[in-house]
Amino acid sequence: MKPEQVVSKLASQTLKNDVFIGDEKIINGKNTVAKFTKQDLSAVNRVFKKQQTWVPSFKTNNYALNPAEKDDYRSSTLKKQVEDRLKQLNKKLKAPKDAYAYIEDGDLKVSKSEAGEQYDIEKIMSDYDKQEYNSEIHLTLSRLHPIKEDSKIVKDKTKVLKSLMNQSVNYSVQNKVYALNASELIKNAKATSKMKVTIDPSELKNKIEEINNNQSTLNKKFQFKTHTGKIISVQGQSYGWALNVSKETDRIQKAFENGTTSLKAYNVYGVGYSTYGIGYHNTTNNGIGTSYAEVSIAEQKIWIYKNGKLVITTDVVTGRHDTNEDTPKGLWYVMYKESPSTLEGSEAGNAHYSVKVDYWAPFTLSGCGFHDASWRRNWKKDAYLTQGSGGCVNTPPSVMKTVYDNLEQNEPVIIY
Repeated sequence: MKPEQVVSKLASQTLKNDVFIGDEKIINGKNTVAKFTKQDLSAVNRVFKKQQTWVPSFKTNNYALNPAEKDDYRSSTLKKQVEDRLKQLNKKLKAPKDAYAYIEDGDLKVSKSEAGEQYDIEKIMSDYDKQEYNSEIHLTLSRLHPIKEDSKIVKDKTKVLKSLMNQSVNYSVQNKVYALNASELIKNAKATSKMKVTIDPSELKNKIEEINNNQSTLNKKFQFKTHTGKIISVQGQSYGWALNVSKETDRIQKAFENGTTSLKAYNVYGVGYSTYGIGYHNTTNNGIGTSYAEVSIAEQKIWIYKNGKLVITTDVVTGRHDTNEDTPKGLWYVMYKESPSTLEGSEAGNAHYSVKVDYWAPFTLSGCGFHDASWRRNWKKDAYLTQGSGGCVNTPPSVMKTVYDNLEQNEPVIIY
């Protein structure tokens, strides 16, 4: 048979395109005609020349020959059908289970691997690309294998988790440093494929809640030494701070996961005009600091201290007592300062008022603060009982500027 006849015979060949894996047929292919043309004549001639020998031989030789023209059905359509079919079959087959390292209840463990039945699609499709141009396609059976307990990846993950359990993060809250040890606070964790650890933060959160409960000051009572030296207890109102436990837990969790060894508290909150925790940076004088305003309702007097030294004291008139408009007791802070200012509000006997003042320094959201009161005529010690203010601390105009100049935003105001 001549090369031209071989090309003609090949061109008339019908391909069944059935696909088998092992002995199982997974695709009933569409019959197609081989794509051999005159372009393949030179390739056939090369095969003919390989068959020529100097001496007679009865040995059988097999030669693989693919057409020069691309067979789009086999290379694209059928290939996609095979891949989709394998995915479909895998859904019904048992998947292998990889061995993996993990921490459970504080103990480092390695799970056992389990064999599965699913096909290794990547390997089978790689075999598909290497197939000879035969009528049927026979692919080598290949199944997915689990990662074994003694594999390098499991050993590496074990090493990463051991390292995690030896970690410690120094967590600073104000002037206190807490040594957070992974061996005590991380009960459950695992390592990812990229050798990063993921942690169950439950115990970390409990620890941060404990620190917050013990150290935060928001809505708690403060011990305060008055100008007389007497120790009293005052209830924190807008003054005070607390940790955002959830956000701080997230930060500490990431510190352990990333290998960070020290961290300062950052997510601190409060209430009032500023939602930042006012007083967080005060660690002296039971958290009040040494610069503050002291207001005694009984004595109708204020004392302003700067860095522990008294800078001014004066008589004042506080909220009217017989109408329950008393200046609210507790620990507040100066929200802001304004000069001049217009005060608007209501009080007993005056449903709406609007007055101008030279100096204004509020300490409650309800509108109580320090201000001058040029209209006031009664400055007696008992004036507040029946002729007091609507809740503010009325200060004599002659000293108000000095008071105003020595009040600072965010400084504590103790009222008792």
